[in-house]
Amino acid sequence: MPKASNLVDVLKRELKARDITYADLAARIDMSEASVKRMFSQKNFTLQRLDEILQATEISLRDLALTTNEETLISELTYDQEKEIISDPKKFIVSVSVLNLLTVEQIIKIYDISEVEVVRHLLRLDKIGFLELLPNNRVKLLVSRTFRWIPNGPIQSSFRDQAYAEYLESNFDGEHELMRLINVMLSRQSVAALLNRLKQVAREFSEQHQEDSKLPFEEKHRISFMLAARPWLPKQFKDLVRKDYIDKYTENKAKRL
Repeated sequence: MPKASNLVDVLKRELKARDITYADLAARIDMSEASVKRMFSQKNFTLQRLDEILQATEISLRDLALTTNEETLISELTYDQEKEIISDPKKFIVSVSVLNLLTVEQIIKIYDISEVEVVRHLLRLDKIGFLELLPNNRVKLLVSRTFRWIPNGPIQSSFRDQAYAEYLESNFDGEHELMRLINVMLSRQSVAALLNRLKQVAREFSEQHQEDSKLPFEEKHRISFMLAARPWLPKQFKDLVRKDYIDKYTENKAKRL
C-alpha cells in the first residue's frame, strides 16, 4: 500500500480517537459532509487540503508521519522470539542495549561481553527479525517506538519474578525518581480517555528517547518508565466488600458485555 494511502488511514483513526466526525470536520474546513466522506473514501487530498485539516484538528503532521512509519515496524514479538532473547543473559543484555540505541563499542565498554560475543548475538537477533545488522556492526531496529514485550510472555514473566520487587524497592524520593499511586472512580468514557492519554505519554517518552540519541553518551542517564492502569482494590479492602455487592457488580458487568 502506498505511503500516502497509509497516511490517510492513520489520519482517519486519529480523527476517530479524538471523536471528530466527518460532519465536525466538514464544518471546520468549510466543506460539505458528503465531500469530506468522498475525499477520505478516495484518499485524494491536495497538500493544501491536508494542511487545512491538520490545522483545524490540531493534529501534527510529524506525529502523523511517525505513526504511519511505525505501522511498518514490529510492535510486539512472537512468543518464540521472546523465548530466544531471554534464553541467554548476554543476549538479553545486547537486545535491551540496542533498544536503548547503544553501539557495539558502548556495549563492550559497559558490560563484560567481548566484541565477538556481541556480534554473535546481533547476528542471531538479525536472524529472528528483531533487528538488521548493517556493515561496520551498525544496527537498524525493526521494532517500533511503541514496542512492548508480550503481556505475561517470557520476558515480562521473567521480570515479574525477578525484577519487579527490586524495581519497587525504593522510596522514589531521589533525583530523577517519581512515583504516584492514585485511586479514582471514573466513567467508562473517562477511563478510555485516560488510557489513550497514557498511551500518548508512552509514545512521547519513546520519541524523547529517539531525540536524545543524538546527544553524547556521557550526557544521558538510564531511566525506567513503568506505566500501568487497572481496576484494583487492595486485598484488605476487598476482603471487607459485601458478597451481595460483588454479585450485583458482576451481574451489571455481564449485562454491559
